[in-house]
Amino acid sequence: MIYFELFYSFFKIGLFTFGGGYAMVPLLEKELIDNKKWLTADELLEIMSIAQMTPGTIAINAATFVGYREKGFLGGLMTTAGVIAPSYLVITIIYHLFSHSFEHPIAQKAFMGARACIVALIGHSVWKMFKGSVTDKYGLGIFLIACILLFAFHLHPILLIIVGALMGLGLYVFFPKHIKDLLK
Repeated sequence: MIYFELFYSFFKIGLFTFGGGYAMVPLLEKELIDNKKWLTADELLEIMSIAQMTPGTIAINAATFVGYREKGFLGGLMTTAGVIAPSYLVITIIYHLFSHSFEHPIAQKAFMGARACIVALIGHSVWKMFKGSVTDKYGLGIFLIACILLFAFHLHPILLIIVGALMGLGLYVFFPKHIKDLLK
């Protein structure tokens, strides 16, 4: 029964997630933290961080991680299938029914409205991740430096993650007492 629950929970998330991994965070919070109690908010933030750093999409990585954590390999397989299945079904249906009318003005207006909602969902996810990740002056400093490196100098995202990790390690090495006090 748990395997069906895992599949169904991620099927629902996959069915209503438009706009990628960050847009799915509110749905993940509702389903995995509030409804199923499979994760805490901190655990979800950690999973999202890990999912961003590993190859593949955030949605699939997060689903696989949660499923594996709950029920091992088969659990990971069920959650991954659950999050993928809706996209496959929806795209197949849309292609067969509407591929000739994507340029229709009504379809364009619908896509415009959906994109605007996706931006709001991503904004919500960014705000929640910011509040969970930037919790002190050190985190704020790293965040501001990362913003400058990203927006002003267009640093590649992989390099930015490496620089952020090195800054965090540097704080721990050079200011261990301050960091240990923060972690209490």
